[in-house]
Amino acid sequence: MHQFTVEPLVPLHVGSYDISLTNSAAWMLATLAIIGVFMWGGMKRQVIPGRWQVATEGLIGFIDDLVKVNIGPEGKKFTPYVFSLFMFILIANLLGMMPVGIVGVHPFTVTSHLTVTGVLAILSFSIVLIVGFWRHKLHFFSLFVPHGTPIYMIPLIFLIELFSFMIRPFSLGLRLFVAMTAGHILMKVLAGFVINGFNAGALTVAIVTIPSFVLMVGITLLELLVCAIQAYVFALLTSLYLNDAINLH
Repeated sequence: MHQFTVEPLVPLHVGSYDISLTNSAAWMLATLAIIGVFMWGGMKRQVIPGRWQVATEGLIGFIDDLVKVNIGPEGKKFTPYVFSLFMFILIANLLGMMPVGIVGVHPFTVTSHLTVTGVLAILSFSIVLIVGFWRHKLHFFSLFVPHGTPIYMIPLIFLIELFSFMIRPFSLGLRLFVAMTAGHILMKVLAGFVINGFNAGALTVAIVTIPSFVLMVGITLLELLVCAIQAYVFALLTSLYLNDAINLH
């Protein structure tokens, strides 16, 4: 489990507070730097766009379409936020998969920590609440009573819908955290089978090492796909929750 350990890189204390630069913070800064370079290189507005500009505009258009479909025209103002979420999660996921260990730098997947995914989920949920109450005031509570609900069922349906609504930030943060953590643990276990098998003799290599290596390659490719899928799911669910806050039922 060493790959999930948060360790200080630059120790720093202010009084009794520990504000050291950790490997987690360093990889988040690296994620932001890559996003900054990607956006800077793709926003040159050339008449004949290059591949970099096409890639940037394609991703922006993809998220813009996602927001329009799920929220409507009023959702355009939330495109920058949803796009930022998508890019941060995607790049952070992919950085954790990079084979930089061969040069002595241990990769760190920041989205494999519930503190990171939880903060992203709480941030999204807070925006949903602010938008909902700002736009609808107390009428926002009608979200928990679907249209056409019989009067005698309102108390029960209200509690069920309220519980379902309040559990959203937990499920949003847990989904990303569990997916990334489980994938990396599985890859680590298979890598251990491969390494230990080489030290156990030819028969073990044939029975354990080779099948584990083939499976590890397949799991690695699958995990790269999961990196993109989890970023998309987080952005999609955020836009759906914003749709509830803006349009209610």
